[in-house]
Amino acid sequence: QVQLKEFGGGLVQPGGSLTVSCVASDRTFVDYAMAWYRQAPGTEREFVAAINFIGSNTYYSDSVQGRFTVSRENFDNTMFLQMNDLKTEDTGRYYCALGSNREHWRSVDEIADWGQGTQVTVAS
Repeated sequence: QVQLKEFGGGLVQPGGSLTVSCVASDRTFVDYAMAWYRQAPGTEREFVAAINFIGSNTYYSDSVQGRFTVSRENFDNTMFLQMNDLKTEDTGRYYCALGSNREHWRSVDEIADWGQGTQVTVAS
């Protein structure tokens, strides 16, 4: 089973930018859509962004549309989430997960094998 690991979290001021990455352990990665999710303290995990297997289609939650950009580099088994104009409400632990097939991501309830995630804190 492919293992996913998230990197790149940190502390950033409101209005700042940060890029987090997700690295897959094997080439299974290239045959699946991928998605980012996040969970803030005291809230449920939520979908953030997704990308299909070749990176030609992307999808965003309303709360991040226009500020976040998801991309992938299949050569390196890596997916990225570039986050611009960060807001305090973007604070949370960010997780990545494999989709259900080449075009579709999974809902939070469909995923049991979460990784450790990476913490993003937006604060002044």
